[in-house]
Amino acid sequence: MKSIKTFLKDETGLELSEYAVAAAIVVAGLVAAFSDLGTAIKTKITALKTSIS
Repeated sequence: MKSIKTFLKDETGLELSEYAVAAAIVVAGLVAAFSDLGTAIKTKITALKTSIS
């Protein structure tokens, strides 16, 4: 049976969790970027529709 000190010093799997956090940050950034891009495109299309009408 492992002691608590051994358990706390064990860094196995730490890399995987770091990659998961990094991936989540990248995904959040992409979602925000594409959301802003979608809003900008919608604004341009609405302005174009207004000018054509």
